[in-house]
Amino acid sequence: MTISEFSNVIYNAIAYMALAFVLFFIGKLVYQLVHKDISIKEELVKKDNLAFSMAHTGYLIGLLIAIGSAIIGPSEGLINDIIDISIYGALAIVLLNISVIITDKVILTKFSVRKEIIEDQNVGTGVIEAAVSISSGLIIFGAITGESDSLSAGLISAIAFWAIGQFALILVAKIYNIITPYDIHEHIEKDNVAVGIGFAGAIVAMGNLIRFGISGEFYGWASKLSEAGLEIGAGLILLPVLRYLTDKILLPGEKLTDEIINQEHPNCGAAIIEAFAYIGGSVLITWCL
Repeated sequence: MTISEFSNVIYNAIAYMALAFVLFFIGKLVYQLVHKDISIKEELVKKDNLAFSMAHTGYLIGLLIAIGSAIIGPSEGLINDIIDISIYGALAIVLLNISVIITDKVILTKFSVRKEIIEDQNVGTGVIEAAVSISSGLIIFGAITGESDSLSAGLISAIAFWAIGQFALILVAKIYNIITPYDIHEHIEKDNVAVGIGFAGAIVAMGNLIRFGISGEFYGWASKLSEAGLEIGAGLILLPVLRYLTDKILLPGEKLTDEIINQEHPNCGAAIIEAFAYIGGSVLITWCL
């Protein structure tokens, strides 16, 4: 690489970084607009609200991943890149905030997420909210990255695969509640952080699998939908299998359920192992397929 080419790469990188910071700032503003009744500064600084800190940090991570989806990919020239990054970055911000709203209303249906995080400072709920944002960021990353014939086709496919991903997240939440021998809503509302951690791991794992299934070049709806369906199916099979393996291999001689809900102080360490099993399993599947 010549000095001139290297200088051009650095110049473009600075431009992309600057645009990413602008999009990140816009994403924070949109979050504040969506949550008008919440003072971020008051929750983080004055109230020392760990539950909100978890949820908000998860949103920022999801936002970073979503914005990254607009930046990664082959260059089409600085001007074209800036236009594409701006359009897809704006779409990513909108989709991420819609994702949080949808999942709040559909995944945790038996109580008010806002009340649990803001009024009760329920850390378990904050962890789940963070996982939803991160998982949605991964889904948006997979939906937006890849090649399309045109900008309009790219936007349509991105929105379509994002919608499929959201449906899959809702589905995995329902199945997770079925395979666990306890009502996750009941125990999360009781401030059981361990239950929230395990559930969060399942959500992030599914987001990673969906990201893998829908990312890459778009050759047609049939092939892409089959890939996405394969990953979603793998994720749904993964949940009960990995929960069983966590019991038998990662926590030998102990029962995961007993550690998480049948103790005076729920074992968050065991829940972290459960979450790792889900996320690690999803990573392993993406390596093997």
